[in-house]
Amino acid sequence: MRWALVKVALAVTTMVVVAFAVPLGLVVKELARDRAYGSAERQAATIGPVLAITTDRTQLERAVASAETGPGGRIGVHVPANGRNGGPAEIGVRRAAPADVAAAAKLGRASISPVPGGSSLLQPTAVASGIAVVEVFVPDAALTNGVTTSWAVLAAVGLALVIGSVAVADRLGTRMVRPAERLADAAHDLGRGRLGVRVPEDGPKELRLAAAAFNAMADQVVQLLANERELAADLSHRLRTPLTVLRLNAASLGDTPDADQTRAAVAQLEREVDQIIRTAREQQAHTRQAAAAAGCDAAEVIRERMAFWSALAEDEGRTVRVAGADRPVRLPVARPDLAAALDAMLGNVFRHTPEGTAFAVDVHNAEEAVIVLVSDAGPGIADPDAALRRGWSGGGRGQGPAVTEGGSTGLGLDIVRRLAESTGGDVRLGRSVLGGTEVRVWLALDGRREGHGERRGHRLRRTLGRRGRRATRPGS
Repeated sequence: MRWALVKVALAVTTMVVVAFAVPLGLVVKELARDRAYGSAERQAATIGPVLAITTDRTQLERAVASAETGPGGRIGVHVPANGRNGGPAEIGVRRAAPADVAAAAKLGRASISPVPGGSSLLQPTAVASGIAVVEVFVPDAALTNGVTTSWAVLAAVGLALVIGSVAVADRLGTRMVRPAERLADAAHDLGRGRLGVRVPEDGPKELRLAAAAFNAMADQVVQLLANERELAADLSHRLRTPLTVLRLNAASLGDTPDADQTRAAVAQLEREVDQIIRTAREQQAHTRQAAAAAGCDAAEVIRERMAFWSALAEDEGRTVRVAGADRPVRLPVARPDLAAALDAMLGNVFRHTPEGTAFAVDVHNAEEAVIVLVSDAGPGIADPDAALRRGWSGGGRGQGPAVTEGGSTGLGLDIVRRLAESTGGDVRLGRSVLGGTEVRVWLALDGRREGHGERRGHRLRRTLGRRGRRATRPGS
């Protein structure tokens, strides 16, 4: 696809350049020719008034010398014979053939005669004795003056246009091909059993839709495998009861050879069932690890949980605002873990702020991390640092979303903290733009925290704070 786009751009641009450059080059050549003959006509025109006054050789030679605008010897005057001096007068250099001069005088209009090294412009002028002809030599160099340079500039511009179009087509092809290649590689990896592979949803709209469909399919595959392995483990557990009955019955058969064979078969069957259970558990753990490695779409989870909590918010007259959840935001955490952390933070808002208190959820996708901010318009927390310590006891109701009944931080905030720390991030409490408490969850995308992360968090809070001052809307 990339090479095809380059070839199309190369062919189209080349045709456009040829279509415009060739006619323009011919126009430039014609302009140079017209410029040369126009200059020759002007030189011939300066001799005409002198011929109308006098045909004296000395006066004409002086006029020819003053009319020369370039190298000398390019202007000649052919004066016909008159009654006083007898023969015709030739002033300057004759280059045109006598027949061409006579034809120009007879026709009475300007003509061009080819001569060695160029051409001569023959301009007839009426004098007292007949028709004089002014000859101006135009060398070949004057006819092509500047044409080569103009053609070189046109060729350079055309080549630059072709190279530029090829470069743009190559970049466009790369932008289209790379997401397709990533999608193909991810499909191969998923086929080889790498359940945690996912595709970034970028590129053109069609490829973004394909990537989203692939990620949904991969999530469904992981879920189906987990269900299958859970079912296998469950069925194996169900076999234990009849196996126990068989073992007890076999023990009561005595010491006959048939009884020994039965007991051995039952023992073998028990070992096989135990092996199936152990294998199913290992595969379940592997599936869970693959799901956590694949991560989830934080925006989708937030929209889902806000749809759940918005019904209660409407009943209590709370104004809800959600920002940044309108586009995919991939996180390296399992979907249930993120949903549990969001429920813990939102549950604390409802539990520890008065009815009618507004709250907001903001998501910001930075380069190294995803920031989730849960803020409310409640009274806030007097000591945020102390509230982060598990087991801290402060006031009860009205202390913001960080504390539970009785003032203990309980398990809710601890779930959020462990989720953030599992990615290399952290949790911070502070004053929100709504006036109450803000819980900022920093979820690192690459498992590393840089020193300027907290400073970026402050800038993000200011950015999201400006969003918070906009008009709010009920529901999610």
